[in-house]
Amino acid sequence: MTTPRKRMTPALRRAQLIEIGSALFAERPYEDVWIEEVADLAGVSRGLMYHYFPSKREFFVEIVRAESERNLGLTAPDTSLPVFEQIAAGLDAYISYTDEHAHGVRAVNRGTLLGDPLINEILTREFDVQQQRILAALPTTLQDDETVRTALRGWIAFVRAVCLDWVERRTLDREQVRALCLRALSGLLEV
Repeated sequence: MTTPRKRMTPALRRAQLIEIGSALFAERPYEDVWIEEVADLAGVSRGLMYHYFPSKREFFVEIVRAESERNLGLTAPDTSLPVFEQIAAGLDAYISYTDEHAHGVRAVNRGTLLGDPLINEILTREFDVQQQRILAALPTTLQDDETVRTALRGWIAFVRAVCLDWVERRTLDREQVRALCLRALSGLLEV
């Protein structure tokens, strides 16, 4: 069913389209989402949809960018907490985000666009921000330690892989996923 057309500023319209797309990609894999459906739900023509996003790929890239920013916002550390508690709170937020956006997480990590340079750039930036957040909370003596930097980068990739496996197979419960990730970090940093 087509939603009645509503006038919006270009910025609001673009945000609306990204929000609709995010919801659809959270429910279904990339291949199962159609631009026409997004346009119908937004109450706009397919032509207007393509005015904002010249292709489905570019639309998806913008959704990944928006979701990455949302994820970074949700996992922002509370710097008043001790380092391990900061990381645990960020991990909890990431696990919740992964659970609530399982299809979108799958689409980015296993879907058609895996390896896309623009998506890789967004994900690399997200890794960098997460790594810098953790490093900033550590004692100064560890911040420049290349072994620690590499271990943190590996831990972030590990968390991503564990959460992806969790949403695909559901063989562990949320608390087991959390405990596994925190044990891995503890072992890496010898906390």
